[in-house]
Amino acid sequence: MINLLMAPRTARTVRGLLGTLADAAAAAVRSVVAPASLFEQPEAPNTPAVAEVPDPAGLYEADEIPAVDAIEAAAREYERAADQARRADRGKRAAKKVLDRLPAGIYGTWRVFRTPSSRQTPDLAEITRIFKANNLGPVPMKPCAPSLKVELVEVVPVDVEALAGVAV
Repeated sequence: MINLLMAPRTARTVRGLLGTLADAAAAAVRSVVAPASLFEQPEAPNTPAVAEVPDPAGLYEADEIPAVDAIEAAAREYERAADQARRADRGKRAAKKVLDRLPAGIYGTWRVFRTPSSRQTPDLAEITRIFKANNLGPVPMKPCAPSLKVELVEVVPVDVEALAGVAV
C-alpha cells in the first residue's frame, strides 16, 4: 500500500531503511534473550530469508507453557491444516477462473449468480487524492498482523560429556 503513495525508488529506499531498523532491533533483543542466535547458521542454498517480528502481548507465562509433546502436536496440526488450506485455495482459484466468466444462470444442477458484498474497503486512491488536495502529507498506514509460521527443524543429538571434556 505504501507503493501507492511513493515513487518505486523511494518505496524501495523506505523499505530498506525499515528493514535495517527492524534487523537492528531484532539483533538487540536476541543479544539479551538468546545471544547464541546471533551467530550465523548455514542455510540451504536458494532459501529466502524469513523475517521475524517480536512476540505479541498475551503469550503464555513461563509456568503456563504446555508440554513439548502438546506443542509439537499443535505445530504438526497447524502445518497440515495450512497445507490443506493452500491446496483448497489453489483449487478454488482454478474453479473461479471458469465461473467468474459465466453469466448468471443455471448450468446442469448448479445455479451461478452474484450477490453484493457486505464488506467494504477504503478507497486508497480517493483517500490519497484528498490528502494531497489538502496538503495533509502521506496517508497514515499501519502494518498488518504478523503471520504465524511453523517449520520442522532437525534436532541433532549433543554429546554432553564430550562438550564438557569428560572422558568416558
